[in-house]
Amino acid sequence: MKISALNRKLHRAFGGRVTAALADGCIVLRGELDRWDDVVRAGQMAATKYSTCHVVNDITFTGGKDAPMRVPALHDDALDGQTPDVLIIGGGISGVSIARELARQKLDILVVDKECDLALGASGRNDGEVHPGIDLGRGSIKHKYIRRGNAMYDQVCKELDVPFHRVGQYVCFQHGWLRPAVWGYCMWRKYHDGIADTELISGRELLRREPNFNKKTRFAISNPDSGCVCPYGLTIAYAENAVQNGARIALNTAVLGMDIADGQITAVHTNRGTLHPALVINAAGVFAEDVARMADDRFFSIHPRRGTNSILDRKAGAFMHSIASVKGSDMVSKTHSKGGGILHTVHDNLLIGPDAVETYEKENTATYPESIAHVFEKQKITMPALTERDIITYFTGVRAPTFEEDFIIERGRIAQQAMHRNRFTLDELTQELRNQGILDIASVEYAVLETNGQLNIILAPAQQPVTAEQMHMETEDTGYFSILINNGRILRDNLKRMGRDERWLQKQVQQRGAQCIADVYLLMMNDAGQVYFAAKELG
Repeated sequence: MKISALNRKLHRAFGGRVTAALADGCIVLRGELDRWDDVVRAGQMAATKYSTCHVVNDITFTGGKDAPMRVPALHDDALDGQTPDVLIIGGGISGVSIARELARQKLDILVVDKECDLALGASGRNDGEVHPGIDLGRGSIKHKYIRRGNAMYDQVCKELDVPFHRVGQYVCFQHGWLRPAVWGYCMWRKYHDGIADTELISGRELLRREPNFNKKTRFAISNPDSGCVCPYGLTIAYAENAVQNGARIALNTAVLGMDIADGQITAVHTNRGTLHPALVINAAGVFAEDVARMADDRFFSIHPRRGTNSILDRKAGAFMHSIASVKGSDMVSKTHSKGGGILHTVHDNLLIGPDAVETYEKENTATYPESIAHVFEKQKITMPALTERDIITYFTGVRAPTFEEDFIIERGRIAQQAMHRNRFTLDELTQELRNQGILDIASVEYAVLETNGQLNIILAPAQQPVTAEQMHMETEDTGYFSILINNGRILRDNLKRMGRDERWLQKQVQQRGAQCIADVYLLMMNDAGQVYFAAKELG
């Protein structure tokens, strides 16, 4: 979407109180709104789902104020002066699983978390479903990693001695006239998006498998690969195994600030001393945006979302043995919120939930009666035998979605200011990459300009393991990348040689979130039509 069109859209919705601008390849929103739902809605209007052009929401919310981040009372110098190879901020499932993987490399790894135990945030306060990815289209980062992750769970849980059950998932429908449309949806997900276990089953077959489901169910989408795990137990097991392999964990340790020099983090300040890590990994959940701000690397925004779950007595676990939810006439939800369901846990209870409530309070995990009532009202349509009288406990978690509703894994970005400081041009960079046999700049993890002028290249891990020759595969020659835009300037000879015109080029630029050619630092294309794009950085 063009910025001018977005601003017109925002003006109609909010009467001129919100504006949008492009900065550093991101869409930045500014203004003032007094309703949090409107702040979130503005971010969603600006975002393109699964896009890498992220929304930074700087709208001031005047209707309330989040409480300051809870900081441990503990203050000492136990970590002062330490220089870990890797500092991971956040002791949830992401942080400790990263620590476990990195522990294979014999690195000095330190995980810090401000709470008194691990998994006290969203990682320990969710339903524990291992999703099949049925609602995700091919091309998103979330689709890629959820599908890969789903297939890994059997082996990972076996290695960590954590219970994992592939109980399967059903999405139920009570309107028979929807079946042709849903069948088409299933076929698309199965054959186009690679959700191979997707099938459509009749209401009769569903009731044979799950006799206590609503008798009015006409058909259902079945995904047998869906599973469940104890999220708290899995997080703890990951952490224990990481520690067994040399990683360290510091609890009651809050990151309070960072020192930045020449685009590098030189110091991380905590309530337990100042650290000087070689590498910092941001796995801070709802506080990830705050950590990014400390590092002068804020290119996304988090809008916290509360979800309440109820756990029922084990006797209710006999009612059903899978994961289920119900859908109406909107096969693909028209909102950005996640719906709830019923899940048979690894401990043979039933878990009901979660709902999805936008909130500006990152650490408010209070549970409200209306959340429980809303979830039960919906899920009784799936299984009428449900009753609130079977609740033995309930909990609320706050998760950390972006406005693009996708994971953020950013790689291969060019450090433009560093290149300028070292008088290293794009032409010199691409020539040096070609000299080292690298035709695709996106395959570069790090490019280190040594003091002797030599450029050392470290490829992204996915580019390293095996070669086509080792796999006995035929390869397609994609050709060299030709530069079409160099620091805001069109190279027309290259554009003509590639058989493209300026109208095509302008469209490519706008699709990637830039407003005009002058906003582009680098755009290249190879003979196979693959495009690499980098927007200009400010400053």
